[in-house]
Formats: sequence, C-alpha cells, structure tokens
Amino acid sequence: MTEATAASSEFIQASRDGAVAVLRITRPDKKNALTTAMYAALTLELTRAEADPAVAVHCLLGVPGAFSAGNDLEDFLAFSAQGKLGTEVLDFLNRAATLDKPLVIGVDGLAIGIGTTLLLHADLALASDRSLFRTPFTDLGLVPEAASSLLGPRLMGHVKAFELLVLGAPFDAGAAEKVGLVNKVVAADALEPATLDLARALAAKPREAVAIGRALLRQSQPFGRAEVQARIALEGEKFKERLTSAEAQAAFRAFLTKKKS
Repeated sequence: MTEATAASSEFIQASRDGAVAVLRITRPDKKNALTTAMYAALTLELTRAEADPAVAVHCLLGVPGAFSAGNDLEDFLAFSAQGKLGTEVLDFLNRAATLDKPLVIGVDGLAIGIGTTLLLHADLALASDRSLFRTPFTDLGLVPEAASSLLGPRLMGHVKAFELLVLGAPFDAGAAEKVGLVNKVVAADALEPATLDLARALAAKPREAVAIGRALLRQSQPFGRAEVQARIALEGEKFKERLTSAEAQAAFRAFLTKKKS
C-alpha cells in the first residue's frame, strides 16, 4: 500500500510503496511544466530516498495526459533577464545522473524537453500509447540538456538523435520504443499500474545483485559518470549563453505573444 510522506513542494508528491520511493509531478493546469522550486523538490526527494536503506527503487510519474511539458518558460524569461541558469536545474540533472538506486519512469501523454531527455537516465521506462516525445530546444533558440547530446547519439545513433534533439521532430510512443527511449508501450489506463508493478518487481530482487549488475552495465558504456556530469556542465554553459541570445529572446517573445492572443 502506498504511504504518503511529507512532500517538499505542492507540485511534487513523495510517497512510499513498499521498497519503492514514488515521486509524482502534479501540476496538471500547466501540464507539469517544471519550475525551479519543483526541480529543487525533486532533487531533495531523490536524495532522501537514496539515503534511506528501506528504499530499493525510485519511480517517477506524472499526471494523466502529461508527464512533463518541460521547463516553465516564465522561469526561462527570468533567467534570460539575469543571464544565468538556475542552480536548481543543474543540481537535479546531476542528481538524476548519479543515482545509485535504479530509476523507473512511467510516461503518459506529453513528454517535452526535460520530459524526454530525463528518460536517458532511467533504467526502465514505460510509455502510454498516447505519449508524445519532443525537444523544442532549437525552436526556442536553445541547446540540448541533461547530457542528451552525449547519451542520445549513443542510444539511438547520430541521425535519430539529431532528429529528436536538433530538428525537434516529435516521436510518438512507438518511435520512442523503437529507438530505446522506453522499454514498452501500454494503454493509457494501464500505464501507472504497469510502471508500479515493474518497480515493485525490481525492488523485490536481491539488492546487491541488482546494484552490481547495474554498475557493470553502466561501466560497459564508453563513458562514465564524470563524463556525463562534464557534459551536463558544458550544455549548461551553452544553455546559459543561449538564454540571452537574440534568437532565444525572439522565440520567447513570440511564445508569449501567442499565449496572450
């Protein structure tokens, strides 16, 4: 039975399902767009669960129809005015990239920007058949983040990674499964129970064996944590530079004009 714990943000709900630490993004009116406060809450809850010996697996979910619409553009506007990128974002990306316990993600509906690139740090992921994955970085005058410029090409090859991360083409659930972003596609009403069942099954396995197997798989990659974190930092610097660029400012103004009309 799921047991609620004290959440660190009104839009981030932390609960426990046996040995599974469940994090749920709950900002449905904004399609789960992430603010700096939400990033900070996610980082805090992941860190708490990492330190809790009762937790074996992290599980991340959204709300029906929206895993995450990406970053809150109002935060972007504030960042661009100050010429900086919030440390909360980079802290979260580094936390996700350095988890010692497995991360299971369930995506239903929109998975935009970080909603897509975060999947590159998951160990297992499911998507509903109505999910849509897209990274509109270029359209906003920005660049990829979450080490996606490193992890994306390794997972799916250059041309598919370019299609997703630079062209910004939308991938439906079937395309996401084909390139390896998710393990399996299920019906929308089955997404959450299937994700939790997968997390519970993983949590029930011998923990040391899971940890060693996971570490061996990650060590077989052509780069380790240090390189992933270095790429997160490099992308962060480029992202920060782009926030103040003429292209990004024009894209933000166009977005706000469209939003008001």
